[in-house]
Amino acid sequence: MTTPNLLLALVISLLYGSVYHFLRGGGGWRFLIYLGASILGFFTGHLFSIWQGWQIFMVGSINLGMGTLGSLVFLVASEWLSRIEVNRESRV
Repeated sequence: MTTPNLLLALVISLLYGSVYHFLRGGGGWRFLIYLGASILGFFTGHLFSIWQGWQIFMVGSINLGMGTLGSLVFLVASEWLSRIEVNRESRV
């Protein structure tokens, strides 16, 4: 993957994270979590598609289809994990 393709993939994944935060809401920490999860998910989906040999909606050498799917999966998982509240009350 060349540098322009890498930057395009980074911009697209950051856009996904920003739109998801706009739709779901939350504070600054949640925004950073969404951005990180989106980047990690996009590149994981892209690398998985290279490993499996799948080509879904290619833009240059970027597999936008699997990158989008990976980003969405990681965003939903990160939101679900960030909503868990810890009960710090002792039951003894």
